[in-house]
Amino acid sequence: MAAVAYITDPVYLLHETGEWHPESSERLRSIGRHIAPLKERLLCLSPIAVSEKLVASVHTPEHIETVRAHCESLEPIDADTVCSAHSWEAAMKAAGAGIVAVDAVHAGEAGLAFCAVRPPGHHATPERSMGFCLFNNVAIAARYAQTRGYGRIAIVDFDVHHGNGTQEIFYTDGSVLYFSSHQSPAYPGTGSSDERGAGAGDGTTFNYPFPPGSGDESVPPLYEELLAPVLADFEPDLILVSAGYDLHEKDPLAQLQVTTDGVRRIVHAILHSADVPKIFMLEGGYNVDALGECVAATIEEMLQYPN
Repeated sequence: MAAVAYITDPVYLLHETGEWHPESSERLRSIGRHIAPLKERLLCLSPIAVSEKLVASVHTPEHIETVRAHCESLEPIDADTVCSAHSWEAAMKAAGAGIVAVDAVHAGEAGLAFCAVRPPGHHATPERSMGFCLFNNVAIAARYAQTRGYGRIAIVDFDVHHGNGTQEIFYTDGSVLYFSSHQSPAYPGTGSSDERGAGAGDGTTFNYPFPPGSGDESVPPLYEELLAPVLADFEPDLILVSAGYDLHEKDPLAQLQVTTDGVRRIVHAILHSADVPKIFMLEGGYNVDALGECVAATIEEMLQYPN
């Protein structure tokens, strides 16, 4: 049975977004409460602060400096994406959690990892922070993993919102596959099924948009029936998962109707999709009770893998 690493840090709670912002520190507090009975079975690790050189592997120098300036001035980047006194440190350690996870699986200390981080990352493009995201955590982890010998990376994204930033970063890169299910229409308006990659990346982007109201009858079967064949063709060395739990029926920011059991089915399908290490990186999920419940279900599935 594969050891499961769990990576988080108190600094994530200090990324202040404001009293009414849905991406609040209470999200991680709820996760902590829900997974408390499981903690003794996990390999608990602390993140490092990622180097700016690694951030620059997916973001422009101008983007990095813009984020730094907003964190220093405490000015929001846009109406959704805010910065506080500890946001820079939190963002660097959010990306750094992926580095620690890659090192743990590379060293054989764990076969699976869950990174409970904030701010999230999958909307951050090479040049822009948006959608609550400062830096693209999963993309930085992918680039770092390639320096550690994981040449072919699959990124699986089940957040209700399309990971436009992740797709843009790897759209022309045939060494990184992007597989996403998401609600459409919904923010940020990208992710149509005909977006398939370009150049060397042609055919390595897979988008599966679902209309509002879709639930357990349609979203989990996508993962149960299609993910393994897609990955078998690609033959990844490592799977990174943008784990967004705002597809849940109780989430206030979207209209998919996936239940907690449906989320468990999705996670189970991902875990059994290919026999390679897998690292989950927290993205969305804004009903805090549903979020905690779903992360606990995710970790329970990880602790039972393989079964």
